[in-house]
Amino acid sequence: MRHYLHIAALSLSMAASTLAAAENVETGLAPLSVTDARTDRPLDGFVWYPTAQTEGAEIHHGNAVWKGISAIADAPPMPGQRPLVVLSHGMYGNAMNQSWLADGLVDAGFIVAAIHHPGTSTWMRDADQARMLWDRPRDISRLIDHMLSDPDLSAQVDADRIYMAGHSLGGFTAVALAGGRFDAAGYRAKCSSAVGELVCGVFERWNVAQTPQDVAQMEQDLSDPRIRGFAVFDLGGTQSFSESSLAAIDTPMLVFGAPLATSGLDLDLESRTLVRHLPAQTTRYLESETLSHFDFLGVCNPGAEAILAEEEPGDEIICQQGGAAREAHQAMILREVLASFGGGEAGLAN
Repeated sequence: MRHYLHIAALSLSMAASTLAAAENVETGLAPLSVTDARTDRPLDGFVWYPTAQTEGAEIHHGNAVWKGISAIADAPPMPGQRPLVVLSHGMYGNAMNQSWLADGLVDAGFIVAAIHHPGTSTWMRDADQARMLWDRPRDISRLIDHMLSDPDLSAQVDADRIYMAGHSLGGFTAVALAGGRFDAAGYRAKCSSAVGELVCGVFERWNVAQTPQDVAQMEQDLSDPRIRGFAVFDLGGTQSFSESSLAAIDTPMLVFGAPLATSGLDLDLESRTLVRHLPAQTTRYLESETLSHFDFLGVCNPGAEAILAEEEPGDEIICQQGGAAREAHQAMILREVLASFGGGEAGLAN
């Protein structure tokens, strides 16, 4: 198992003490719309942040299936700047998928932002937008631009402490932002020898990199040096990156692999291959034998499996072991992310 050389000295008790120190902090929640020159690809989502307001808390981002989080809509933020974490959801997910993580990070002093990725999100599945996968990393860079340029938001963000977490296709997005470069020839060769592999099939259906123009777009450098650390949650798409570009990534990266077979991703081709090519000195890999791909989504309410089985047959797998067991996994994930991102406690000291 790999560890960051400069992170290994951090104990999980530091993260726990950070959370304890933040007991009087509530989670503020506000809608977010990125305003920039891109009118063809609007980005909307949410920002979560620490607030000292104690009244008006309600349950947000929950329904009959998903357990929501307690937050105060449009509460005034605590003064001072704090570290920022940007989130990227998975295929056909949305900006609410990691609300549980955002809530925990806010308790530790972070501000958190997420957007719906056009083309690959729950309510936006336009085929052309999905094909242009190079825009996914750009979405995150645009989000960071917005967080640093909007007068109200920039007052809350420490520009020297920006981090990112991505789940599934969001993990692919994170690796591209860290410096992973799409390799069309290598990707095609790997997919030709892995018939039926999940991500190869998805990318083929989306017509990814099927023209010289699209190949040029996909193979460009999409990295964003403003991001100082990454957490990658059971990614898909490792086979599309050149091995040399992965070896050259020098930004600290925490990688989770989920061996419980629920998603169709091949762990040997994905997370295990990723960490084999990343530099050992900046990579930490965690793989819990009971961890599922869907444990990075929200906690499921009692009866959620039955609801999904009736309304979306087959989707009930998303909520298997999705209650107390998932909450325990998420407590561990939060601790590890906090340790990797430095705890965040300085964000509340301003």
